[in-house]
Formats: sequence, structure tokens, C-alpha cells
Amino acid sequence: MGSSNAMLLISIRIYLLLVLTPLISGQFGFRNTWCGDESYTPNSTYQSNLNTVLTALSSDTQITYGFYNFTAGQAPNKVSSLVTCRGDVPLATCRVCVNNSAQQLPQACPGRMVAFGYSEYCTMFVSNNFTYGTVQDSPQFELANPGPSVSDVSAFNRSLQGLLNNLINQAASGGAERKYAAGQTNITGNGGKLYGLVQCTPDLDRRSCVECVREVLLPNFTGPSMRSAAPSCYVQYDVSPFFGNVPNVATPPPLTTSPSASAVNRRRKSSNASTIMIPIPIVGLAVFIIGATIWVLLKRRKSRKSRMRFSQEEIESLKSLQFSFGMIKQATEDFKEDNKLGQGGFGTVYKGTLSNGDKIAVKRLLRSSGSEGDVQFKNEILILAKLHHRNLVKLLGFCLHEEEMLLIYEVVANGSLDKFLFDPIQREHLLWETRSKIISGTARGLLYLHEESRLRIIHRDLKAGNVLLDTEFNPKIADFGMARLFNIDQTQTMTSRIAGTYGYMPPEYVLYGQVSVKSDVYSFGVLVLEIISGQRISSFVHEEDPEDLLSFAWRNWMAGTAWNIVDATLSDGFSTEILRCTHIGLLCVQDKPEDRPTMSSVGIMLSSHTLALPVPSPPAYYVESNNARSNEPLQGSISSGRSIGGSVNAVSITELHPR
Repeated sequence: MGSSNAMLLISIRIYLLLVLTPLISGQFGFRNTWCGDESYTPNSTYQSNLNTVLTALSSDTQITYGFYNFTAGQAPNKVSSLVTCRGDVPLATCRVCVNNSAQQLPQACPGRMVAFGYSEYCTMFVSNNFTYGTVQDSPQFELANPGPSVSDVSAFNRSLQGLLNNLINQAASGGAERKYAAGQTNITGNGGKLYGLVQCTPDLDRRSCVECVREVLLPNFTGPSMRSAAPSCYVQYDVSPFFGNVPNVATPPPLTTSPSASAVNRRRKSSNASTIMIPIPIVGLAVFIIGATIWVLLKRRKSRKSRMRFSQEEIESLKSLQFSFGMIKQATEDFKEDNKLGQGGFGTVYKGTLSNGDKIAVKRLLRSSGSEGDVQFKNEILILAKLHHRNLVKLLGFCLHEEEMLLIYEVVANGSLDKFLFDPIQREHLLWETRSKIISGTARGLLYLHEESRLRIIHRDLKAGNVLLDTEFNPKIADFGMARLFNIDQTQTMTSRIAGTYGYMPPEYVLYGQVSVKSDVYSFGVLVLEIISGQRISSFVHEEDPEDLLSFAWRNWMAGTAWNIVDATLSDGFSTEILRCTHIGLLCVQDKPEDRPTMSSVGIMLSSHTLALPVPSPPAYYVESNNARSNEPLQGSISSGRSIGGSVNAVSITELHPR
């Protein structure tokens, strides 16, 4: 896909150079510029960083929403930019405006560290000292256009105030890629119309946007037409329509030729016929190849967009969750390798810091993940956007930008459970009190998904790697890319696509595609036994005879040597509680789904130490060991001399001391 993007970029640039450049030259000059007092030294580090930012702005073809916030270097030579195209400006026109502004700004303010330029369709601000996410209200430009006088100033201002109030609220409520609103109203007692436009840079939150527009850019306007611009916001109103009719430079206007020019052209054609005839086939072939390349690649992108299509209701509900690609690039330092937190089957997770200081974790889905990755991306957004529980990871937002699919989460400080549980050194820090808290919290999270949220949700991929731990080791279930939504009264469904992690998937799902809440219960039971033993279900082998963790746990439970299952680092001071959790884990991994408890029953079992537990039946995939051997403890576990029996008939276990 990377080579395809490169071909598209080259094709577009050739097209612009050959066809469009002569048509658009000189049409996007600054109407106003402002230059700061502080200067930089020629050929200095600051100038190098400024050139890097301006080059990035003039050449970027990734951003499609008209807001650029590139940064280069470190303080005191750090250069930051805020560039915004007016919300109604077509993409191609926006890029031309940004490109021209990047070339003109250093000429308009030579040697100056801070500069602001305003043109018809975009604004550009560069500085060595401002923070993203805060109102940048200086400098300001106010331009009053000549027009008819206002006969009733009071009535005009009332109409203006009503229109702008409405537009301010709309713009401030915009998403992370655009905060823009435009509209019109009737002028009271006049019969005419009034047109208005309000825009903020999308790095501002709602309150900051309102503050910028109201307190900075809205004095008592009394003229018929006004525009006011600052780096962080823009306001314009007029008694004549001015928005929505911006030319798209990607579509060249028809050429008009004067008679004299036609004569000159004819004379040139006659005298240069031999030279013109040679390049025509070459140019035709080049245009055909370029056109075909663009058509094929755009068709591919359209195909992805069709797979990723959200309903109108979904779009409205997700507006507040959208982040701009530029904002995430800035937060992760352009996905710097040092910021990588981990990598999974469908993408890489990076740590980042937003402009307001908030820490985030960004999951960047692999471009090669195809339609399966698209489905996971959409699935995770639609599910997590509706869920709020202390034991579920919080989705802060997402970014869908051309080939980029990004999911933005809260940072969970201690990472995933598997990094502690299956590391011989880290595991020693997981005392039973901590492991018990992880088991209980995970159970509460699943219970919320199954019975307490608005929709019944089956996770389908619960495992140690998808349980994250905060600073106090409270668990948060993560990764809902494979989750399934059920109606609240629906108990099971069938699927032709098996997705999940082997070892955690129950037999009815693997063999028949049957999905139900009992699928998650089975995965939870495997997780409980892993937490108790400190052993992976997928890597456990006992001596030379392959035997999975479930079979080993069942065999020792039946033989009354259940303590052989327990991690050697755990104290036998909590033996009763540990063995009770082992019993619950075995109940959850029973072969038949109807024999497994629900998560509500599991919650009651975990919270009550006197409730009698039923006798478990053999776990799924259980195969009797080929070797008639003694029941040795797990490698590295406490010796069987310390074993505490777990009777087959121990249906009731009572703990006498308080928890």
C-alpha cells in the first residue's frame, strides 16, 4: 500500500505541475501579514527548523481536513505552526493556499521568529512560543468591507448577535478535525439577509473556542460587512453571500482567448508544427497513465471507505471522539520508535502526550490488516463509545485518515497482565491479594458487558494480554475488536468466522461457531487458572507427556492434590481462598456450556466464602494422561509435601477469618 500511495503522490504532483500551476499562480496572496519583533540569525538552527516546518506544510498530502500543526526542533529553537483553511474551501484549493502561504511568509517577515499571514482562504501562524490547545488570540486582523449603510443599527446588531451565537455554538461543538459553522438569517425589519461564518482551530476545546470568538474577535460590529482573524479563530459576516462558492483549483476553468491571442497561437502553430507533433503522443500517454493510476488507487480507497461507512446516527454520536491525524502525530512524535508500548496481531500501540498534557495510548492498526482490520476498527469504536465502567479500558477517540486507522485510549500505567504474570521475576510481585483483585475486577467487567450495559456484548478474546492494569493493579478489559453485540434478550448466535486465541476458545465455538456469554465464561475460567498457576495455557507442557493446564488442574483436583496447581510464589496463608478460586475456574471451563455458571453467579461465588459450590465436570478438551504417574506439582511450584488436599466432594468450603 505504501508504494501505491507513492505512485498516487507522484501522479498528483506531475498533474499539478503540468496543468494547474500556470492557472493558479498569484491568486492566493496574503491580504495581511504581521511580523513579531524577535529575530533569528541567518543559517541558524531556528531557521533550519522553520524551513523544515514550511517544507512540510507546502508538501503535505496526507491531511484532508484543512488543519495543520507541524512542529520541528526543541526549545529554544522549536518552531510550531498553526495553519487553518476556511471550512468551506475545497481540499485542492486549501493545499494551494497553504503551499503559497508557506512560500510567502518568510518573504513577508524575513528573519522574524513569529509571523502571521491571512489570505482569502487560509491563515498561517508560526512561532517559537505557543502551546497547542490554548487560545492564540494575538495578533488580530479586522477588515471592514465597503457596503451599503445600515439604516437600523440596533435591529441589525440583534440579527447579527442571534446568528453569531448560533454559529459559535455549532463551531465550538465540532470534532477534533474541524470546528466550523456557516449560516444565514433574515435581518429584522429589513427584508434582507445576513450571512455569517465562525471557525476555530480544532485543537481548542469547546470553552476555548467560545472564549476566542466571543471575547477576542467580537467587538460591537455596526458595519454591514466584517471579517476578523486570529491564529486560533476566525469570524466573518456580510449582507452578501460569501461562503460555499469557493473555486476548486483541481478543476481548471475554461480558457478564454482574445482574438489577438488566437492569431498569435495560430502563427505559432504554423511555425512550430514539427516540434509540437512529436510530444503530443508522449503527453497523451503520460496523461493516460497518470489518469489510470489515480483511478485505480482512488477506487481502492473508495472500497475501504465503503467498508468503513458509518450510519448518519453513528456519525452524529461519534463526532466528539474524532482526533486529527496531525494532533496524534504531534502527540506521538510521529510514531517514534521510543514511544512504542507493544505490538499485537493487528497493530502497534504508542504512548503519546496531547498538547494539554494528557497522556494517551494510540493503537495504530496495520495497513496490511485489510477488511478484517477495518471491521475491528469500526467494531471497537462503536462498542467502547457506549461503555463506561471502571474495569473496561476507556476509549478517548479515534482517527480515520486515508490509510491510517488510529484508536486513542486512556493510558493504563502498568500495561497488560501477561507482562507480570508470565515473567518469573515480575510474577513474584503479584501477591495473592493483587491476583484476587484482578480476578474480581475482571469478573465485574464481564458482568457489565453481559448483563448491565445497554446491549449484551460478548468479548470473544479475553486473555491475560487483553487485561490491562492501572497504577493500583485494578484490571481493565481491553481490545474489543472481535466483540459481538447481542440484543439484551439474545443468548447465543452462530458465526462462520472463528476469531480469538486458541486455548481460550471453548469447543462449541471452535467446532461449530456457536457464540454466547458462556464463551466469555470459559475464557475467564482459563484466565483464573493462569493467574493461580502463573502458567500460560498455550505453553504448558508437563514432562514429556503433553498436557494442557486445564487437564493438569483437573487431574490434581480429582486426586486431592490441588495445591500442585498453585504458583510457588503464593503463600499458603490464603490457601482456602486460592483453592476456592481454583474450584470456580474449573466450573467455568467445563465442556458443556450449560454446565458453566453465568458471570453473575461467578460474582456471587467470588464474594461469598460460605456459598456451596457444585462439583465440576471434566474440562473441555480433557484427555486422560498416557503416563500412570504421580501427581507432581507444576515445575517450580511448592512441593507436594506442602500440598493441601482438594477433595472431589469439597462442595462447601468455609473461611472462618474475615476477609
